[in-house]
Amino acid sequence: MSYAQGDLDAASALLREVARDLKERGEDLWSAESLTPERLERHYPRESWRVARQGGEVVGTYALLMTDPFFWPDDPPGEATYLHKLGVHPAWQGQGLSRTLLDHAAAEARALGRSFLRLDTAAARPRLRALYAAAGFREVDVVQAGPWLVARFERRLGP
Repeated sequence: MSYAQGDLDAASALLREVARDLKERGEDLWSAESLTPERLERHYPRESWRVARQGGEVVGTYALLMTDPFFWPDDPPGEATYLHKLGVHPAWQGQGLSRTLLDHAAAEARALGRSFLRLDTAAARPRLRALYAAAGFREVDVVQAGPWLVARFERRLGP
């Protein structure tokens, strides 16, 4: 597996495919309109995007931020990195790739000297909450962030 940083166009295309697949299964998560490169870049700078490829095929993506004042407003600076928009191509789902991507993000955060990798997910998504718990994340709390009720998770990166 290879990883590229900053390929927002590939990340956007993959996330739109994930959104389409989820919608077909009756599990809407993101609207396709919110996943264009222009819309994504409003909240997630181009350099925050990581794209995983297997044999040249884009199989997964996520954004990694150094701060997240909207979902984690009370965090001390430099303590954590924040993962958003984790997506695995539908053809690659169910093979452990989400865990691989989460481990890659954790290794990158650790290399930056961060103590935690943090993320949030909709509180009404029990399968995603279980996925993060199985990947070594601890559920911190459930909070209201703007219009969203989110479960916040963290994974300790050091000793």
